[in-house]
Amino acid sequence: MSVSLEYTKVKRTGIISTFLVGGLLAGAVPVLNMAFRSKSYLALSGTPLQILLGSNWQMMAMLNVLLVVVGACLMYQTEYTDNAIQRMKTLPIKESNMFFSKALLLFYMCVLVLAIEASTLIFSSLYWFSLNNSFWIELGKNLGYFLILTLPSIMLALFIASACKNMWVSLGISVVCVFLATMLSTKSFILSLFPFAMPFQTLGGADADQILQYTYVAFIEVVVIGYAALIFLKIRRSFE
Repeated sequence: MSVSLEYTKVKRTGIISTFLVGGLLAGAVPVLNMAFRSKSYLALSGTPLQILLGSNWQMMAMLNVLLVVVGACLMYQTEYTDNAIQRMKTLPIKESNMFFSKALLLFYMCVLVLAIEASTLIFSSLYWFSLNNSFWIELGKNLGYFLILTLPSIMLALFIASACKNMWVSLGISVVCVFLATMLSTKSFILSLFPFAMPFQTLGGADADQILQYTYVAFIEVVVIGYAALIFLKIRRSFE
């Protein structure tokens, strides 16, 4: 099962326009904040990117995770509509391959969203701050960090969507988890390791050890959720 085939199945659901609009909405957050409250932000200490992310990333990250949830639900809704997934099982196609192809497609969608957000961060930094060469290195590191920490939420959102034939059930469960994550992300380190809470972390103010810990945990969670999804899909298929 290829990513291109998964895209063909979901392109009529409006998933591309959803991520484009969502990325523009999230990207507008720092621009609007700076437009209306520039004096208070310019008085803060730190690099331009640290100021922008520290003031806006919590809202931007929540929108990003909600986009992941919506994308996962849309992807599996196309499979469960008219029992399409049952017909897929009659073909020599592994359901696990379909799951990971969806995960890769959702990852590409997140790259698109982060690219839009990066452009608005660059605009805000150029318009309201003075930049140096270190800004671009800092921006690249943050974008890479955000992508890594988004991986567990992609896997968990798809796992939930694959387990629920009703899209509204999976959407409801995931949205509750997202809003729970907004509270867990600031409570303690252990609680912030919840997959939907991971994307709320930033490089600003974090030491090297903590950054490595989040990175290692993110990859571990991806592997654990991936294996859990494989086991679940295999068990479900044996009972159908």
